[in-house]
Amino acid sequence: FVPQFETVRRRKNGKLLDVTLSISPVADSQGRIVGASKIVRDITERKRAAESLRRAEVLAASNKKLEKEIVHRTAVEKALTKSEQHQVRLLEQAYEMQTQLRHLSHQLLQAQEEERKRISRELHDVVAQALVAINLHLTPLTKEVAVGANKALVKKIAYTQKLVDNSLAIVHRFVQDLRPTGIDDMGLAHALQSYLKRFMEQTGIRASLSTFAGVEKFSNAIRMVLYRIAQEALTNVARHAQASHVTVRIHPHRGAVRMEIHDNGQGFQVDGATWSKGRKHLGLLGMRERVEMTGGTFGVESAPGKETTIKVEIPQRSTKKRAVKK
Repeated sequence: FVPQFETVRRRKNGKLLDVTLSISPVADSQGRIVGASKIVRDITERKRAAESLRRAEVLAASNKKLEKEIVHRTAVEKALTKSEQHQVRLLEQAYEMQTQLRHLSHQLLQAQEEERKRISRELHDVVAQALVAINLHLTPLTKEVAVGANKALVKKIAYTQKLVDNSLAIVHRFVQDLRPTGIDDMGLAHALQSYLKRFMEQTGIRASLSTFAGVEKFSNAIRMVLYRIAQEALTNVARHAQASHVTVRIHPHRGAVRMEIHDNGQGFQVDGATWSKGRKHLGLLGMRERVEMTGGTFGVESAPGKETTIKVEIPQRSTKKRAVKK
């Protein structure tokens, strides 16, 4: 057995070589070891070949692993792409449904306004006129009875006239609440001032209005929305706020109209539940839908024990109808 091991040798030019070194004993004729012989073989190329082969095997294994990773990632990307496309379709459908719901809400509010207008006209032209006619017939009857000196009957007729007058006042109030004709005839400011006057008489809550002449240049639709927002907001103040004073301020802002309704009442918590379909917040929800259908913005600032401010902003060009996907 000739021992052999690998080592590194340096040539005269300083270059390192990988070699194998074999050492074998040298014996004389009598078998005595008198020396040793060694054989040095250059294995640099073999080592390089072996290293190249090892690297090739490592690279092949890495390539195989990379191919599997690419296949996996491709499958994941396809699944993600499919999921994203599905989500996009769902978002498009949701947007389309939301647009259609807004359109239906708009149509519903328009239908409500038309129905309010019809009912107010019926009350004014039929019921109010009938009450006026009754009073006209009662007046000469009072004179005829007075001639006969039937004082008890005169008092009953007078009381009946008073009931008719009160009923007529109630009908006129219903007519104004259903459809404020003053908006078309005298303008928004006049209609709101009349409403605030009735509001103070009925609730005892002080109310003030600040507006500007330019608001009358906005469309009837916008002015009606502003009136309805003020009407609903003041109704909420009377029912829930326990306030002593409320202000309505309307002013221009960069081609839009802003309305702020502020009360010094007890306030409430404004959060996600505020815009739910709960009965408690239907008034706020209805106000927001009215404003948003015109392309405007609606906001509420309030907190328990704090004052409340409702803010509305509607652009002047908001009366254009939006396209609805079918």
